[in-house]
Amino acid sequence: MKIGVLLSGCGVYDGAEIQEAVFTMLAIEEIGAEVMAIGINADQHHVVNHLTGDEMPEKRNMLIEGARIARGAIKDIKDVQPADMDALVIPGGFGSAKNLSKWAFEGPDGAILPEVKLLLVNMINIGKPIVALCVSPVLVAKALEDAKLEPSLTIGSTESASPYDIQGFQAGIAKTGAITINKAKDEIQIDETHKIITAPCYMMDTDLPTLRKNIYDAINAIKTLV
Repeated sequence: MKIGVLLSGCGVYDGAEIQEAVFTMLAIEEIGAEVMAIGINADQHHVVNHLTGDEMPEKRNMLIEGARIARGAIKDIKDVQPADMDALVIPGGFGSAKNLSKWAFEGPDGAILPEVKLLLVNMINIGKPIVALCVSPVLVAKALEDAKLEPSLTIGSTESASPYDIQGFQAGIAKTGAITINKAKDEIQIDETHKIITAPCYMMDTDLPTLRKNIYDAINAIKTLV
């Protein structure tokens, strides 16, 4: 089994969340599958100094940055088809909301990159599972909003501690026509109808052991849907 991992860069504040991405790749290998890293040959929205939080006056390419995580073994999304993989995982990180879409700036009205939408829609159309971690369910919601499928997704829980506005994210996702389900940091949401798995990860206050288990549970659930 081969599982794609879509990376939006390298670094939580301007790309893919590195810990989530690495735990994703580890979990994929632990279930006996092969990782296929995927990137996009385009500039990030901006570059953030992860020490200070300040924006830096430079440009970085998502594909090149994703190659840091993938140790160079990464494919351009333009060279990837759903037939090339058995499932697709999207780790979190601000890159999902800044680079792969404009959700960070325009909320649910923001556009999603056409190539990302195409890949997600095609995966759904041929019945292959998608796993969206952390904030990445917003991409699934945006990709499917025209299809009126009403997927059930989690972005976390309003009943547990979070550094983010979970209620606001839930309202935005609902605006796209998707259904949001409260899930805690150690829970996952499985939409069996559409073969979509979502997990809160760093959308909630968590620690590395809990994060690692949350991601493993999400990846392991792929086996029940393939």
